[in-house]
This record gives sequence, C-alpha cells and structure tokens, in this order.
Amino acid sequence: MTAAPRGSGATSRILARLRPQRDRLPRDIKVMLAAAFLIALGFGLVAPVLPQFATTFGVGNTEASVIVAIFAFMRLVFAPAGGSLIGRLGERPVYVAGLLIVAVSTAACAFAQDYWQLLLFRGLGGAGSVMFTVASMALVIRLAPPESRGRVSGAYATAFLIGNVCGPIVGGLLAGFGLRIPFLAYAAALIAAALVVQTQLSHERRGSAEAQQRSPEMKLGEALATGPYRAALMSSFANGWATFGVRMATVPLFAAAAFGAGPEAAGLALAVFAAGNAVALTFSGRLADSMGRKPMMIAGLLVAGAATAGIGVAGDLVWFLAASALAGVGSGLFGPAQQAAVADVIGNGRSGGKVLAVYQMTSDVGAIAGPVLAGVLADRLGYGWAFGVTGGIMLVAACSWITTRETLRAAKSAGSADGR
Repeated sequence: MTAAPRGSGATSRILARLRPQRDRLPRDIKVMLAAAFLIALGFGLVAPVLPQFATTFGVGNTEASVIVAIFAFMRLVFAPAGGSLIGRLGERPVYVAGLLIVAVSTAACAFAQDYWQLLLFRGLGGAGSVMFTVASMALVIRLAPPESRGRVSGAYATAFLIGNVCGPIVGGLLAGFGLRIPFLAYAAALIAAALVVQTQLSHERRGSAEAQQRSPEMKLGEALATGPYRAALMSSFANGWATFGVRMATVPLFAAAAFGAGPEAAGLALAVFAAGNAVALTFSGRLADSMGRKPMMIAGLLVAGAATAGIGVAGDLVWFLAASALAGVGSGLFGPAQQAAVADVIGNGRSGGKVLAVYQMTSDVGAIAGPVLAGVLADRLGYGWAFGVTGGIMLVAACSWITTRETLRAAKSAGSADGR
C-alpha cells in the first residue's frame, strides 16, 4: 500500500478551512437576501439623480448636498426609536413598516413642487430607512445559525453590493425619461421588498413557542460590558467614516485636485473598490466561520487602513485605483466578521433592537463626521493628511480587536446547546 505524501494532510486541512462543508442556508435567509437586493437596487436608482433633481428647484450645490445629508441625519436621530420599536413590536413589523415609509416618502419626492417639500420627504425617508436597517440586522441575527453567521453576513453584503452596482446603471437609463421616474421605480422596488418579507418570511421564530413568547431583550449596558461589542462599535465608526463618508465625498474631490480628472476617474475608483469588496466577500464570510471573527477583523482593518492612507499619497491614477481596490478588499475581509461578532454577542434567543441601533448609529456618526473633518484637513494640511488620518482611525480600530476575546467558539457552543 503506497503511503500518502507527507504534505498531503496539511494541504487537505488548509483546503478544508478555505472550503468548509457548506450547509444550505435557511429559506428565511434567502428571503432576506432577495429583499436586500431589491432595496439596494432601488437605492442605486435615485443616488445618481438626487442632487441633480434638487438643483431643478433653483438651488445651489450646497442646498443640493443638504438633501443628501438630511437622509443620514434623520437615520441617526431616529435610530434609538427604531431600536425601541423592535423591542415592543418585533423585527418583522418594524422592517415592513420602515420599507413602506421609505416607499411612500420616495414616491412623494417624485411629486415635490419645491425644494422644501423635497427636503421634508427625503428626511422622512431617512427615518424609515433606519427602521428597516436595524430590523433587518436583528432578523438576520435571529435567523442565521451560529455556525454560519459569517457566511450569512457575507451573502447579505453581496446581495447589497450587486444591487448597488446594478442600481445606478438602471437609474441612469430611467433618468432619460425624466428625473422623477427613478424615484417612482425606487418606491416600487421597496413595496416589492416589503411584500417579499411579509408574505415569504416564516412567521415562526427559532426555538420553542414558550421561548418565542419570552424573547428577552438584551440590555445596552450588558452589551457594552463585553469587549467584542465595544470593539465592534469602534470598527463600525471607522468603517462609516472611511467607507460611507470619505470614500463618497472626499475621493471624488481628490481625483479632481490631484490628477485633474473628472467624475469618470472618481466613478472608476468607486467601481474598483466595489470589485475588490466583491472578491473578498466570496471567501471572507466562510473564513470568519472557520478561523474566527477576530483574525478577519484585524486583517481587514489593517489592509483597509493602510490602503486608505495610501490613496492620499498616490502619485498617479494607476496607484490611486490600486489603493482604492485594496481598500475594497480590506472592507470585504472584515465586514461579515463584524456583523457576525455582534450577532454572537446578542445570540439567537434574544432581541437586540437597542444594541443594534447604537451599533448602527456609530456608523452613521462616522459617515457624517468623516467627510467634514477630512475636508477641513484637506483644505488646511492637504489630502495626504485627510486620508492618512482616515486610515489611522481604521488602524486604531484594528488595535481595539487585538485585546478582544474571540466570540466564535462561545457562539457555536451556545448554538449547540439551543439545538439539543
């Protein structure tokens, strides 16, 4: 009998870790993925045309920017209320209600007669948006098996990413029929998502009927007492600052100032970021479920932080695009692990509305503060400082995970206990 090569055992173990046995995702998770795609597709429809639509009411660029900012501001203000509603009413009703609020307010935007009406309707949409965002996170946490939380979070992020990529393309085509049409299309997509969740999502919660009735809510103080949750708040803030703030607001300005490039270069930078993100998401969720949340968080934040800082010293367009793509890879590495770690802290058997609301708020605060402070640094000290500080914040977030305990093993043990 021929002996197997010495290295074959080690190779097999490595391949098993990179390609672990895939259990089929629960049907309810697939329903959530379909809804996520519709939501992201619809948002992508209006994102390219919203500022331009605002200027049709005779306002300048500053007022048009306020239309974009009011959405994020209202998300931040109403996040605590959304978390409280989840504790009182449950995840599904708040999710569906949030979708319908955004649908109605978005349709109203299409019929706005002046700037102030548009501002009001867009602000109401922000309130509904945070309701369904926090509720969807709570649903995914409750429905995802503990041993697959990383993979589920990665699949959820991928669904959003695909929708975000397809949305602007479709929205650009619809804009040819008038700037109001994409708003109506977005409203239709949200209504479709609400119908999918309401009619296709199982009405049964995990666990026994008695446990479902109790469904205790995790207290915010209890979550804050855990190192992983505090680290997740730090990394969520850093991610909001860099990914949702500086990437959208400062990167286009840097492309114009450093290379004399137009919107095409900024759009290309966003595209390669999304491409790098998509590549990482193909395996990062599985690794978070096998290697652990902590290694993926540290590695992803280090990569994203270094690449973001590198954007500010890019000497040519090729380096600028390469750094943007690498930042996308880093974001894709830690994204699923971050949400899975928060899910590990809350667990399947409890409601985490307020805990998730604060988690979401830290990202929104970063997204609002990041572009403002980066803009001040760029004006006074240069873009190198703006991107350097942004990358430094991500590196600080990585350091916060180094001293944090791993949550994966405890989550799997709790899941096994619940399944007995």
